[in-house]
Amino acid sequence: MQPSPAVLSRGLNVRHIRFMALGSAIGTGLFYGSASAIQAAGPAVLIAYMIAGAAVFMVMRALGEMAVRHPVAGSFSQYAGRYLGPLAGFVTGWTYVFEMAIVAIADVTAFSIYMGFWFPDTPRWIWILAVIFFLTGVNLLSVKVFGELEFWFTLVKVVAIGAMIVGGAALIIFGVRLGSQHPGFGHLVDHGGFLPNGYGGLLAAFSVVVFAFGGVETIGVTAGEAEDPKRAIPQAVNTVPVRVLLFYVLTLTVLMSLFPWSEVGSHGSPFVQIFDGLGIPGAANVLNAVVITAALSAINSDIFGAGRVLFGLAQQGHAPSSFGRVSRRGVPWLTVVVMTGVLLVGVVLNAVIPEDVFTIIASIATFATVWVWVMILASHVAMKREIRRYALAPSEFPSPLWPAASIAAIAFLALVIGVLGWFEDSRIALVVGAVWLGLLGAAYALWVRGEGRRRPALRDETAPIPVVAEGERARA
Repeated sequence: MQPSPAVLSRGLNVRHIRFMALGSAIGTGLFYGSASAIQAAGPAVLIAYMIAGAAVFMVMRALGEMAVRHPVAGSFSQYAGRYLGPLAGFVTGWTYVFEMAIVAIADVTAFSIYMGFWFPDTPRWIWILAVIFFLTGVNLLSVKVFGELEFWFTLVKVVAIGAMIVGGAALIIFGVRLGSQHPGFGHLVDHGGFLPNGYGGLLAAFSVVVFAFGGVETIGVTAGEAEDPKRAIPQAVNTVPVRVLLFYVLTLTVLMSLFPWSEVGSHGSPFVQIFDGLGIPGAANVLNAVVITAALSAINSDIFGAGRVLFGLAQQGHAPSSFGRVSRRGVPWLTVVVMTGVLLVGVVLNAVIPEDVFTIIASIATFATVWVWVMILASHVAMKREIRRYALAPSEFPSPLWPAASIAAIAFLALVIGVLGWFEDSRIALVVGAVWLGLLGAAYALWVRGEGRRRPALRDETAPIPVVAEGERARA
């Protein structure tokens, strides 16, 4: 494979981008992780999803405003480097790669659990190995092929979720008795109340809820390969958060109305468990196929997102220059190969600690997700200040309710970090996160030189400010 000039192929249209973002956000966190959130907060988990959804929307609008102004492959890592300084860009980019790697390991873990529904005697690591090599092959093809596959993966689960909502609502409305249970909205308050575990349970759910929404920032990464980013990004940003919120809130409302919340997710995916309990022939097998598709979709997006940010880091001088090479199809092939190697860690983890790996990984991924979101919001704040200070042309896609909504979103994310440290099960995330940030700081000091210490000049920028060294800019 001979490398061509480092230019990515613009093969993603609005349809691809919209469904790619859905593919990242509606996956393992909903089909598997939602059970943990429900057990922590009970029916009040719906409030957690609505609050987190509002914060996600503000993160997405901030990212959308920057992506329309600067449609580059490195996305938020380059925005952080441009507006907060090279060190911030370095840390943000590598933390996102870390996040996608960790989330992908969680997703392949969930995939192996779903396959265990059909093949309980087969070791999990075999399924993980198979899915890694399959999706690596997909990601080495052209980005248009990747986008089409992601579209169909996501369409399957979106249709399934819609059918589940309609079917479950019909059972509730017509009062169809399910075994010893009588479906109804009363289940939301009849088993210990709407807030059965108190406000502590609601807070505990936030770490899993944020993990579930992690990945929506992939929209920003697609800007470098979008056919028409100024049209595609706003459309995707404006529709995806609302859809995600509706899918989560409506879906979980139906689930907890069919059966008591305490019985949701006792084994494997709550979706498969509940519909298996309905006694509909073949329903559990169909839904298991759907959640497997969801996991494939999420892993697919994880590999894509991490690879493209690695490509952007190489362009900034923050990663080996070899990561900036592309194939004849316009794909940064080496970054895909590196992600494959990282995912093989999932094989080892599932062979050694299969029962504990998901909770640990989800907590660590939540820390990385929150860090990236905070950097997106902070970069956006710095950009808005710079636009005002230098009287630059206003953004074509401004974030609403500025600055109050952005401040509220940052405060919420700070709360989530506090939650991770408060509960013993997730405290390891802060330890790993602190060590990770320390290692990145040391790596930047030891290895980043030359252009890597300069703020990147971003194209499509209105009245750009000359690029100068970090110290020179501070003195200016």
